[in-house]
Amino acid sequence: MRLIEVHINVKNTNEFATFVPANKRDMTKETPPFFHEFKTDITGYPLPKKFTFPFCYNPDALSICASIELQDYLENQTDFQHNFGLQPMEGLIIGKMFGVLVVQTQDQKLGYLAACSGKLAGSNQHQYFVPPIFDMLTKDSFFLHEEIQINALNREIEKLESASFLSQKRELLNELRQKADIELGNFRRHMKIQKSIRKTKRETTKDILSQNEYAILIDDLIKQSYRDQHEQQVLKSEWNAKIQIVDLEIQRLEAEIENLKTMRRTKSSTLQRQLFDQYRFLNIDGEQKSLLDIFEIEKQIVPPAGAGECAAPKLLHYAFANRLKPVAMAEFWWGASPSSEIRKHKNFYPACKNKCEPILSHMLKGLPVDPNPLLENPARNKELEIIYEDNAIVVINKPEEFLSVPGIHIQDSVYHRIVHRYPEITGPVIIHRLDMSTSGIIILAKNKRAHQFIQDQFIRHTIVKRYTALLEGIVKQQEGLIDLPLRVDLDDRPRQMVCYDYGKPAETRFKVVAYENGNTRIHFFPLTGRTHQLRAHAAHQLGLNHPIVGDDLYGQRADRLHLHAGFIEFIHPETRNTIAFNVADPF
Repeated sequence: MRLIEVHINVKNTNEFATFVPANKRDMTKETPPFFHEFKTDITGYPLPKKFTFPFCYNPDALSICASIELQDYLENQTDFQHNFGLQPMEGLIIGKMFGVLVVQTQDQKLGYLAACSGKLAGSNQHQYFVPPIFDMLTKDSFFLHEEIQINALNREIEKLESASFLSQKRELLNELRQKADIELGNFRRHMKIQKSIRKTKRETTKDILSQNEYAILIDDLIKQSYRDQHEQQVLKSEWNAKIQIVDLEIQRLEAEIENLKTMRRTKSSTLQRQLFDQYRFLNIDGEQKSLLDIFEIEKQIVPPAGAGECAAPKLLHYAFANRLKPVAMAEFWWGASPSSEIRKHKNFYPACKNKCEPILSHMLKGLPVDPNPLLENPARNKELEIIYEDNAIVVINKPEEFLSVPGIHIQDSVYHRIVHRYPEITGPVIIHRLDMSTSGIIILAKNKRAHQFIQDQFIRHTIVKRYTALLEGIVKQQEGLIDLPLRVDLDDRPRQMVCYDYGKPAETRFKVVAYENGNTRIHFFPLTGRTHQLRAHAAHQLGLNHPIVGDDLYGQRADRLHLHAGFIEFIHPETRNTIAFNVADPF
């Protein structure tokens, strides 16, 4: 990783004198703990005019420098032992997200703070990293006290659920019900036979016996019927009594388990709310808000687990609490990637959306922040190249960084441009899409009939599609099939993750085309059409483990995402002839 040479004097761009936090605590100008002076000579490095927009950024030179120094510390430190998966070590492999916050003291000294997302080596307290907003692991804390009680409930529940006594009682109950069904069934058949015998007696003796004798017989037969019914009822009662004794014992145990589970839910919910209330975040104006304020009151949702434990909120809170001016920040991954996610060692990543966006919206209030690039129209001044059109379809070559359909904030898109160009078009128009960052061929329908005909081919996977990509590094396997189910990362949309439990099937055939300057040019043939399928299959460790060049979600930023939909073949909706289009790779 190289730093860009710059020649702007730091002091000339410094506006720290105007930075006055709202909280009026008496503080000296002594450097606070966890403030790290740069070991690197940063003379000439520019101070960013605005703070980093944390959800989409290119790290500035100072943040890169701070990250390199932090990475050097991680490679050589002896302060703690944590298995990042970078070398053989006992214990579970857990990679971590680390963050650096470049800050300026009141006497205009530049330095940086460092933080880790979540716990590190089982602890929240480390000499190099800022502390958490709230340390739930502090000795004798209410969290640990309640956790002991909840764990005790867990053990008691597990003990009762796994107890042989309960399973034996359930087996006994099942046996008793089966035996009862058999014996009562046999008795019902006996009653049916006896009923038939009584009927025969009534019919065969009516003309033989005297009227008085026949009346006595009928009376006796009625008594036999009542006796059978009584014996059936007694048998039912006996079995019900046996079954009820065992069933009540089971119900008592299950009620005890359910009562313990209710206690656990109540304690967990109370503990969670207590925790949420302990996480209180400062902003530059000294305003504090808890997780409950931020999520439940403002967003009308329950705070997600782990909210407030990420590096960015820790860093900003510590800076504001110690009257340090935030200048810029960056976060990078250190260690092996989780099995489901796609994280690359030392790569920079934006802050997560689900947990951090609401928190950072409060914390960055009042701080000049870089504009959100996602609100800017990347397609401005770009033209759509129409490569074919007739009465039924339009085929275009979409540029990179161009939306297929209107977004939440940006309307300009392939759909918008085509509808404006062809106002006579009827029907849905868009048959399939490409990611905004992917360039290449898109087929559009001019009428509903054409749309349905081609869409049916996509559904039946009869359309042939070929993408060209440039991957980081050398892919040794020349061709093959990637089969990794995908679902959205609920904590960090729109990122995708591999999930064998809830993911949708996703299959991609690939074939290496060439090796170029240490990278691999490859053809992808997607057999399914999941969001970010090719990007995730290329980058994931169980896929090719080589991200696409320029992939800012699963790899590293570059001039563009090097992924191009260059070939498509399908049956024309009117001529019924096979038609194909090929567009040269733009990279």
